[in-house]
Amino acid sequence: MSQLTNTPQPLSLLYQSADLVAINKPHGLLVHRSHIASDASEFAVQLLRDQLGQRVYPVHRLDRKTGGVLLFALSESMNSSMQQQFAEGKINKSYLAIVRGYTPDEQEIDYPLRRDDRNGGDAASRSGLAQEAFTHLKTRLRSEIPLPFGNHATSRYSLVELTPTTGRMHQLRKHMAHILHPIIGDRPHGCNKQNKLFKGHFDMNTMLLHARSISFTHPVTAEEITITAPWQAEFGRMLTELFKINTLPADESTNTNR
Repeated sequence: MSQLTNTPQPLSLLYQSADLVAINKPHGLLVHRSHIASDASEFAVQLLRDQLGQRVYPVHRLDRKTGGVLLFALSESMNSSMQQQFAEGKINKSYLAIVRGYTPDEQEIDYPLRRDDRNGGDAASRSGLAQEAFTHLKTRLRSEIPLPFGNHATSRYSLVELTPTTGRMHQLRKHMAHILHPIIGDRPHGCNKQNKLFKGHFDMNTMLLHARSISFTHPVTAEEITITAPWQAEFGRMLTELFKINTLPADESTNTNR
C-alpha cells in the first residue's frame, strides 16, 4: 500500500455538535488550498463543507502527510472562541509517531524553531526568527526487526507519544529530527535512506505521524471534551509489521519486541 490516492467519501466524523465537528483526516489530504501544493485537487475544508452542506472553519491545522483528528468550527463566533483557547494554550493535543532508533523512555524537547513558510503567521514567523518550541516525548514501544540497514544486520524503531505545548510549523517533525530519531516517511526532515527502505521493503511512503487526540473545554457548554481518532490503515499496517500489535499498549509499557 502507499500514500493516499483516493480520499474516502464521506469523511469519517469523530464528533459533531451544533457548533463543532471533528474528522479523521486521511494521510495525504490537505486541510485547505495551498500555493505550495498545486497538485492537490481535494481539500478537507471543501469536502467537509460539501458533506455537511454548510460552511466550516478549521480551528487548527495538520500537515498534509499527517492523519488523525482535525477539528472544525461551524460558525465564525465558535471559530474565534476556539482560536482564543489555542492562543492561551488551553487545548491539548497528542500524537503517535513511528521513528527510527530506540528513543528514551521520556524526554522534554526544548528546541526553538524557525518557520518554513514566511508568507504566513505572525511577525516573528515571517522574520525567520527562532520561536520557542516544546514537545514532551513518551516511548510506548520499541522493536528490533531482522531488516538490514547500512552496516547493521537489524533495524530498530520506536512508537512514541508526542505532546506539543507549542504549535510551530512542522514542530514534531523537526523536533524528532533534532534528537536524531526522525519520523519514518518524513520528507524533508526525515531520513531519506530509511524512507527508501520502507518504500522498497514495505511498499510504504506514508509519513507515520498520527494526530491521536485533542482535548478542550467547550466554549458554550463548559463540557470537558476529548476526541480520539483511530489510526489510518497504513499506520496500523506498520504497527503490525514492526511491533506486532493492532491496539495501543498501556501507557506504562516501554517493552522491547524482538
